[in-house]
Amino acid sequence: MKDERELEELKDVVMKYVAANAAKYGKPNEKAVMGKIMAEMPEMRKRAKEVLELVKGCIAEFENLSEEEKKKLMEFAESDRKEKEETRDKKLPELPKAEKGKVVMRFAPNPNGPPTLGSARGMVVNDEYVKMYDGKLIIRFDDTDPRTKRPLLEAYNWYIEDAEWLGVKPHEVVYASERIPIYYEYCKKLLEMGKAYPCFCSKEEFKKYRDAGVECPHRNTPAEEALEVWEKMLSGEYKEGEVVIRVKTDMKHKDPAIRDWVAFRIIEADHPLVGDAYIVYPTLDFESAIEDHLLGITHIIRGKDLIDSERRQRYIYDYFGWEYPVTKHWGRVKIHEFGKLSTSEIRKRIEKGEFEGWDDPALPTIRAFRRRGFKAEAIRDFLLSLGVGENDVAVSLKNLYAENRKLVDREASRYFFVWDAVSVEIEGLPEVKKVSVPRKPDGSEFRELTGSSDILLSGDDWERFEEEDVIRLKDFCTVRVKDKEGKKLEFLDWEMLPEVKKGRNIVHWLSWEDAIVCVVLGDKPRLKWGGFVEKNAVSDAGNVVQFERFAFCRIEYADEERLRAVYTHP
Repeated sequence: MKDERELEELKDVVMKYVAANAAKYGKPNEKAVMGKIMAEMPEMRKRAKEVLELVKGCIAEFENLSEEEKKKLMEFAESDRKEKEETRDKKLPELPKAEKGKVVMRFAPNPNGPPTLGSARGMVVNDEYVKMYDGKLIIRFDDTDPRTKRPLLEAYNWYIEDAEWLGVKPHEVVYASERIPIYYEYCKKLLEMGKAYPCFCSKEEFKKYRDAGVECPHRNTPAEEALEVWEKMLSGEYKEGEVVIRVKTDMKHKDPAIRDWVAFRIIEADHPLVGDAYIVYPTLDFESAIEDHLLGITHIIRGKDLIDSERRQRYIYDYFGWEYPVTKHWGRVKIHEFGKLSTSEIRKRIEKGEFEGWDDPALPTIRAFRRRGFKAEAIRDFLLSLGVGENDVAVSLKNLYAENRKLVDREASRYFFVWDAVSVEIEGLPEVKKVSVPRKPDGSEFRELTGSSDILLSGDDWERFEEEDVIRLKDFCTVRVKDKEGKKLEFLDWEMLPEVKKGRNIVHWLSWEDAIVCVVLGDKPRLKWGGFVEKNAVSDAGNVVQFERFAFCRIEYADEERLRAVYTHP
């Protein structure tokens, strides 16, 4: 099932290659598309036949599209290709109207959980641009919603820690919740100017006015009265939901979401950082608009789903005569393996016990990837490779795995891990033999194992063996399956024999003498592998190693009797 799902997820990628090839040559070429996929996704080479069938199917599907549909697909693929080339050549495309030494950018998370791969993209890209232009980076916590997106106190430090780990060093850190009096002053000015007003309509009532493009009865409240209401809001004379402050826009605007939007509302909830100091909180659109001006932000990169935010905020900038920052909107990133997993949803599922915590290896948080042993450089390069285009990006973690594998493969020690272990006996073994096995892939280091008659094999291997199969116990000896039910092997030779079918019949093993209990925490909720690992691995506690024929893993804990590791990637 897993393999089928991977191929299904690969289909979108293949269609893009097919369309790109058609855009370049007029008609998609099967071999050219295969070559491109295998070059950029080497992990799929072992499944070349299946991928080829997928390519053939995608080409047939492409050819059956209408000319208009083909054109759209080719334009999308061409745009994506140019963006990738630009990213490869220069890391990131140039920022419009950017001057060396004068660029100021911000990364503005809501700390209702730790950074995920999605939010880390904003962190890394903003940092990369600031480095390109010798500019200034500000991390600003947009934390003025103590209920719906309630901040998590630990998350403030998590963001700073993960940023530093990713090589992101902000020049300044700002906490919006500690600057609320500043926003009050700007609200007061807007009320005095007649550009904002207190609205006593219920949500349902105002929706009717908004949808009809009609002003609500409170819109033309005199400034003096509006200020009195404002002071009463601040002193706690109104209850939650009784009144809000709205910014005047255009009640005939074609987009109802822009019409007289809420700038301040009463929220009767304590705040994790500032306690009960305030009951009137600014909305994100208001706070962000004021802060971007006060902090001197020159360039903003935000999701295209936030275009309305810019349209709302521009009214404030116009009222105060400010210049709005240069804004670039980018598409969303969908990571196949995680789907739509928001921070709020993760929090709920942690509280339900579905995940162990924010660093559960099954989660897309940076803390989880750090726990799994990923290199910061790999994550950074992966995120930059996604570009900053407006097209939505669908990508597999396999791309990140490939980046990380380049960094860990040569340095990771190799060890035998026998999962779902089966104890078997080798009959006729001439002697107990000490064998030397490479610890490093380049042969620069070795470790010693004991080859004895009582050994452990992986349950997966034993399950597929048949009577009379000839098997090579890696770096030890060659044996034959003599009695599968009785779990007995027959010694044949110390050397490799021609009868051994190369590949799956060359297996790893462990003697009881060298084995300690091992559990590997998986990359899916509650997934674990249990078995035994060679005790040599204890010396690599804290490091990423390769459990041969299994995966790269980070050894999280080890003593003389047991070891716990976390799955990194294949």
